[in-house]
Amino acid sequence: MDLSNLKPAYGANHHDKRLGRGEGSGRGGTSTRGSKGAKSRSGYKNKFGFEGGQMPLQRRLPKFGFKSINRVEYKAINLSTLQELADKAKVDTITPEVLAQYGIAKGNNLVKILAGGSLSAKLVVKANAFSGKAKEAIEALGGSVEII
Repeated sequence: MDLSNLKPAYGANHHDKRLGRGEGSGRGGTSTRGSKGAKSRSGYKNKFGFEGGQMPLQRRLPKFGFKSINRVEYKAINLSTLQELADKAKVDTITPEVLAQYGIAKGNNLVKILAGGSLSAKLVVKANAFSGKAKEAIEALGGSVEII
């Protein structure tokens, strides 16, 4: 190293071009803002959804419906799916972890068992919720139901 190859550290002498400092700077005059209009003036703030005085899209479209913030969503699984799983995987206890293992539900899903299809295996089913008919159908075959 000698005086001939010294240079500042990377990024030490970099700066953005200054705007509005005369024509010689290359960015004088309108300072890259264009000639006229609200965007060229000081104090302009871009308001979300503003369309230049035209009625904004979110005000033109009709509003309808309601979404409760307290809604609990379940992954619905029918008895026929449980029967297929019992036949294929030879399991007698079904939990959300078993369902996630076989790709029927994700690990963080709340699971609700519904009475769609038929069930012929005696199963122990653990889930977050059950429909009335599904609960009856599982218990009629001698299985048990447990709400987690």
